[in-house]
Amino acid sequence: MSERLYLGVDVGTASARAGLFDARGVRHGMGTAGFPIWRPQEDFVQQSSRAIWQACCEAVRAAMNEAGAAPTDVVGIGFDATCSLVALDANDEPVSISPDGALDQDVIVWMDHRAIPQVERINRTKHPVLRYVGGTMSPEMEPPKMLWLAENLKESWAKTARFFDLPDFLVFRATGQDVRSLCTTVCKWTYLGHESRWDDTFFEQVGLGDLTRDDHRKIGANVRPMGERAGGLDARAAAELGLAEGIAVGVSIIDAHAGGLGLLGAGCGGAVTAESLETRLALIGGTSSCHMGVSREPRFIDGIWGPYHSAMVPGLWLTEGGQSATGALIDHVIDTHARGSELRAEADRKGTNVYALLNARLDQLGESVAFPAALTCELHVQPDFHGNRSPRADPTLRGMVSGLRLTDSVDSLALLYLATVQAIAHGTRHIVDTMNAAGYRIDTLVACGGDTKNPVFVREHADVTGCRVVLPKEREAVLLGAAMLGAVASGDVPDLMAAMGAMNQVDSVVSPGGPEVRAFHERKHRVFLRMHADQLAYRELMR
Repeated sequence: MSERLYLGVDVGTASARAGLFDARGVRHGMGTAGFPIWRPQEDFVQQSSRAIWQACCEAVRAAMNEAGAAPTDVVGIGFDATCSLVALDANDEPVSISPDGALDQDVIVWMDHRAIPQVERINRTKHPVLRYVGGTMSPEMEPPKMLWLAENLKESWAKTARFFDLPDFLVFRATGQDVRSLCTTVCKWTYLGHESRWDDTFFEQVGLGDLTRDDHRKIGANVRPMGERAGGLDARAAAELGLAEGIAVGVSIIDAHAGGLGLLGAGCGGAVTAESLETRLALIGGTSSCHMGVSREPRFIDGIWGPYHSAMVPGLWLTEGGQSATGALIDHVIDTHARGSELRAEADRKGTNVYALLNARLDQLGESVAFPAALTCELHVQPDFHGNRSPRADPTLRGMVSGLRLTDSVDSLALLYLATVQAIAHGTRHIVDTMNAAGYRIDTLVACGGDTKNPVFVREHADVTGCRVVLPKEREAVLLGAAMLGAVASGDVPDLMAAMGAMNQVDSVVSPGGPEVRAFHERKHRVFLRMHADQLAYRELMR
């Protein structure tokens, strides 16, 4: 090929994906490969860094093959991944983080909730660094996971020479250079990006003083901005990936934050400015959902992670909301319903998916009401089945359903599915309302991810939030954001703001419904808020 290409590699919860993009953000090739996940106990979720790297290699080779690209066509590589914890020994070999000692399981996955007791103790310290995580740390962050290891797997703790956030591990594996990202360290490790330092008093106070030794070697002394050149692709990684040695590799980013880069510039007319970004929220919907906003000044919002300095767009403060289970919740509701397996089998026979079948049934049922959302007038879901990430920041919350009938029909599943999607959208509205009350002016959701390929999910988010939903031309926005890191690392693009302006394009815009729909969801939102209050009341009654 004659064009210079940028490779984005994205590691999600269950698979690695690779995409090749040109300077306009047009994708030329894509590949995907899965890797295993283990759940040895409830709330324990584990993976293998070796298996993840192998999946990256398979995905890159598939993308190169689809694009018909030569190794020399790729001039920059960017990696993103989930904020999972990787443990390596002094020889950079895996250290087991599993309670059963499984040798190759060296990754505690982001969604793992084993460290709830540890995070509760950390939060009780009220240490000043917690101001920069919305006041409350989550068990999805790295310090509680490491504290669990220190207290429960002492041999593994002593054996570990380096702890990595998964995105930074991928850069290390590709280059041999231990370069940590402002994104990962600021968002998940308590690094103070605006002061360019770790706060050792935090680690000492919570029982992780080991991490401060040898200039923070275990957790990283060299913390750099995303997209800066971390190093060149080394010979071993180049051979494994099927690429040329020496290609520029950018400092990494968390997967959702890569989606923010691949989204927020869409519809800005190529001129992305800090002011224009303050009216936009990136919604990345997958197994979980992330809601990413940036501002020129720090905004401290209880229950919303951040403000994080330069953790997504260099020079701007990031505020990050999120929902711990969205796509996972929708699948759970379908798969645990009496008709779920039957409907999935029907989808397989017809060569479609279960969401398309449910959406079609909702279209038919919707003919009897003024607008589709009204089908759930008496059916309500509280969506915190896996706790609440934002803005309540309470991992102990649980899901609720009000309005169940004595029926197990496909229609009952369709209505429960719709009510669940609406509940997720009301969770997004709760986040938007909370951010706007703190100074944002969000009127636009720029959305990507598997959930946003579902038109019902998109429609309900527009209607519930009252925001227009912009869908980018490149729906694989996380991959595009990762590729932007490669473009900047290569030197072809001066910075990430320029990359967002040049490589983001709009496909379509979905506007919210009219006054009747808005009034319906105003009532529904009051129910959404009341269900949380009721759950807390039930807890109090049962004390």
